[in-house]
Order: sequence, then C-alpha cells, then structure tokens
Amino acid sequence: MWIADGWKDYEVIDCSGGEKLERWGDYILVRPDPQVIWNTEKTNRGWYHPNAHYHRSKKGGGEWEFFSLPKQWQIHYRDLTFNLKPFSFKHTGLFPEQAANWDWFSEKIRSAGRPVKVLNLFAYTGGATLAAAAAGAHVTHVDASKGMVTWAKENAASSGLSDAPIRWLVDDCMKFVEREIRRGNHYDAIIMDPPSYGRGPKGEIWKIEDAIHPLIRKCTQILSDKPLFFLVNSYTTGLAPAVLTYMLGTELKQFHGHVDSQEIGLPVSSNGLVLPCGASGRWESGVSA
Repeated sequence: MWIADGWKDYEVIDCSGGEKLERWGDYILVRPDPQVIWNTEKTNRGWYHPNAHYHRSKKGGGEWEFFSLPKQWQIHYRDLTFNLKPFSFKHTGLFPEQAANWDWFSEKIRSAGRPVKVLNLFAYTGGATLAAAAAGAHVTHVDASKGMVTWAKENAASSGLSDAPIRWLVDDCMKFVEREIRRGNHYDAIIMDPPSYGRGPKGEIWKIEDAIHPLIRKCTQILSDKPLFFLVNSYTTGLAPAVLTYMLGTELKQFHGHVDSQEIGLPVSSNGLVLPCGASGRWESGVSA
C-alpha cells in the first residue's frame, strides 16, 4: 500500500462505526467512510465536539451539521495551498490520500531532465495539477465541471502558481482526448482520477466499469514517443489493483515500461492503522520489471 504520510495540516485521528474523525488544519470534521465497517470505542473528544459532522442518510446522500466551521479555509501540503469548503455529498474539495501520488510523480518530473507535458483528466480542484506544475511540468487541466475548474484556479493562485504553464479546460474528458488525437497533440504523462459515475457538461454519462479501458486505450494515442508516466486512480471497489495493472500493462506494452498498482491509504494517528482509500495504477518508463 502507498501511504500519504507527509501531511502536517491533515490527519485521520480515528475511525469507527462507518465514520472517520479528521483534522483539516484547525478544524475537526466527522465524515462517513464506507471502508470503516468496524465498531471500536470512540474515546477521542473530537467525536463529540467536532466543527462539523456530515450525516449520511439511509435514503442516500446526506447533509452537513455545522457547529463552528467557516465557509472556507486553507490547508497546506509542502509548498501547495488548498482552499477548502464543505459541499455536496460529504466532500471538502480535496482527497488527501492523493499526496502519495503527488510525491511520486513530482520526483519523476523533476528528475526527467527535459520539458514534461502532463495531461490531467477529471482534474477536480487541481491537487495533481498543482503538484505537477510546482515540479516544473506544463499541465493541461481538464474537468467537466466549470465550478471545479474555477476552484482549481483559486488553489493555483493561493499556491503562487497563477503564472505557471497550466491550461484550464472545461470539457468532457473522452471527447477532449478524441479531439487531441485528431489534432495530433501529444503528452509525456497522463493522470486520470475518474469518478465511479458522473455526467459530462452536456449530460454525457460516465460509468467507470464501461468507460475506463476505452479511455486508457485512446490515451495511448496521445502519448509522446518517450512517455514518462501514466497514473490511473480508482475509488470503485470493483476495480482491484490487479485490474489497473492489467489494463495499463496491456495498453502501454509498446512503451516498454513497468506497472505497479496498489491500494492507497492514510495513517490513523490514534491506533497505527492505515485507512484504505481506493487504488492507484502507476505505469512508468525505463524501469525493469
């Protein structure tokens, strides 16, 4: 498992009864987590005095209960700054476990010894975009949500990356890749963090089990002759790490690299456990199996 253990402003304090107790900077949140199927004693006082608590509804969805949480606040990871705010379906605008991947590809970009063009698909609020740009890459950031792209730009400004070479695009990811194929554009690295289910800007339906493999296959057509890496994230239980390895290994075979896929996770400070948070598949060039 790859563990995001470099945080100072974020912490999973405890987890029990389908929920996790987290510290986001100066604020304590309680949020649901489907992986937490165990029930252990909730001894930390944060369980009973959080700044906000997201309650899952048995009918689906849920709602926030606020006690003393600002509408927006910031946390930092290394040199990056993220603007957080509670919004629909328990989210805050950041997936902290992805820092494990940010560190991995940032080092690859820095040590490449050449200009690196990165395509970030389903780019959300820009965590991976900012990490890649801070490492020196030229980044194309694509997300179907105009609101998410606006949020990502705000994070870039807060991180001192307003003038970084980032191209911001509101677009359906599959259609964008198809147009890039026709235009003959190429990238040295591709990052994708697709949702399990979603809709494009014109109502296009995305279902990861049906669409992920065709998208990976199309993306190989816009890789440069000597690609650096290809990262696929999955929060879908049905896509085990071995499935990611097989898809990436099969479709990128011509580039003679190596694939490794594992769960990603966050350390739990109260008990030494690691909370699993999905899986990532990493293809990289020039590494012997």
